[in-house]
Formats: sequence, C-alpha cells, structure tokens
Amino acid sequence: MKIVSLFSGAGGMDLGFIKAGHEIIWANDIYEKAIETYRNNIGDHIINADIKDISSEQIPDCDMIIGGFPCQGFSVANINRSTEDERNKLYLEMFRIVNEKKPKYFVAENVKGILSLAKGKVKEMIMSDFESAGYNVTCNLVNAAKYGVPQLRERVFFIGVRKDLNESIEFPPPTHEEPPSHLLFGLKKWVTIGEALRDIPEPEEAPHIPNHEYTKYKLRFNGYLGHREIDPDRPAPTITARGDNKGGVVIIHHPKNHRRLSVREAAIIQSFPMDFVFAGSKTDGYRQIGNAVPPLLAFNLAKCFPVYKNTVKS
Repeated sequence: MKIVSLFSGAGGMDLGFIKAGHEIIWANDIYEKAIETYRNNIGDHIINADIKDISSEQIPDCDMIIGGFPCQGFSVANINRSTEDERNKLYLEMFRIVNEKKPKYFVAENVKGILSLAKGKVKEMIMSDFESAGYNVTCNLVNAAKYGVPQLRERVFFIGVRKDLNESIEFPPPTHEEPPSHLLFGLKKWVTIGEALRDIPEPEEAPHIPNHEYTKYKLRFNGYLGHREIDPDRPAPTITARGDNKGGVVIIHHPKNHRRLSVREAAIIQSFPMDFVFAGSKTDGYRQIGNAVPPLLAFNLAKCFPVYKNTVKS
C-alpha cells in the first residue's frame, strides 16, 4: 500500500509499515536531525518543511496516511479548536490533509493522556471530526509490551476506514502477556529490559556499536520517571522525550542501575534494529528515540491492513 507519513520523526512507525510490506512514498517533519536520521536509514522521500506551509496538492495521492500529531495541540481548558489557537494547529493540519486527500485509511497515534483531556471530550472531538470527513473511526489504547516490545509503553491509536469501503480494521490481538498470565492465554511472556540488553556490552567495551554512548548525569533514586530503580525482570518504563528540540530529555536507568541507558540501549528498548543509526548528539538521539513509535508495535498494526501493490486511493 502506498502511504504518506506526517510528523514522521526518525521513522519508527514508517519502519514498521515498511517491514510489513507497505511503501512510504512521502514523509514530513521539521526536526532536522530526525530528518537526517530518516534519510540515512529509510529514504530521501522525507520533506523538511512546516506542515502548515504544505498544501494537499503538494502531497501525492496515497492509500493511507499515518502520523502521530503532537499532543500539544490540545488544552484541557480550551477545546473549541479555534484555528487562531496555535495549540490546535498541528492536529488540524493532519485532519486537513486526510480530509482533502481522502485516502482509504488513516492511522493517528498519540499519548494515553489524550483520552482524559477535558473528561474525554477531546477524544470525542477527534472521532467526530474524522467521522464527518467520511471515515469510520475506532480508538485503541495499546501497551507495546503486549506485542513483544520490552517496554511498558501505552499509546492511543485512532484508525480510520473510509466509509465507502465497507471494511473494518481491528487492532491485532496481543502476542505477549505478563507471566504467569501468558500461560493462561497461550501467549509468549513479555520481554524484559534485562533480557533485551543482556548481550549488550558496556559502552566503554564496545566503541564499534553505533550510538552506544550515554549521559553521565548523576543517578538519583526518588521514584520519579528518570530517577527510579529499574527492575530487570520487567519491561522498561516508557522511553520518553519532549516533543520538540528544546529542554532536556528523560533517560531511564540501565537494568543494573549503575548508569543511565546509552542511546543505543534506548533504541533497543524501542525495538529499533542495531544497524539503525541516529544522527546528531546524544541528546538528539535520545529525543528521536523517545518520540518514536516502536517499529515492532507499528509492524503488528501494519499487518492488519491489506498490502496493495502499485495502487493509490480509489
């Protein structure tokens, strides 16, 4: 299937869809280091421009649009969606492009907190907007650990299917579960952070491993994200980062709790392959990884959609 990717970042979601047999024909972001990473690892079809400056005519026809619009687009105190409100513009841009391009399908990803904004009214608004544009929309809260990602990462996916297709797309059932419940459901046990990093040598011992460098920021153990002791026998807490290139990032501890994760180790926890190299500084790498959709999670979702060859929307 031919896919357009918005807010692509380093390409985590795109990589998962490509692995499932789909083709990304156009992508967009404004974070220069993420764009460099994308071009080096995935392809030259990514455009470095503000989505607000791109008309739908500049975007090729496609079968699907995917993207994780930044959640800064919504305020609990203001859900009136005024086009003059800067906080709302990025969501409105994704809606604009889907509404004007009318692909067969769309997938929009966001943080779990969007479900509770304004007591659920933001979620209802999003679904209503896309319904009015001609789509049947489902909303799915999923935990990446249930799909083999060594991380307790909960994310929301809005899946839209154009109404005239008379189809439905369901998020795939989990492949992994917390032990010993995995035995009850006949699933694999979830992958722990200790297992995921078991064979990764210390950075000082492996200078040949790309991006295997880490912040020397002093460890603290106070229970807050980035300062909590890590249990090696469970999936990692959420790998997170700010949505833009300002301020610091949050890097969790290594499962041995003797230092923070390296950029490469954070990428492994996000299910990026070892040969996927991130451009820029350590901070750039951490941020790109924290903002990404885990490729393995995206791959499981992508398998739910039909794989068309050499087609565009009809």
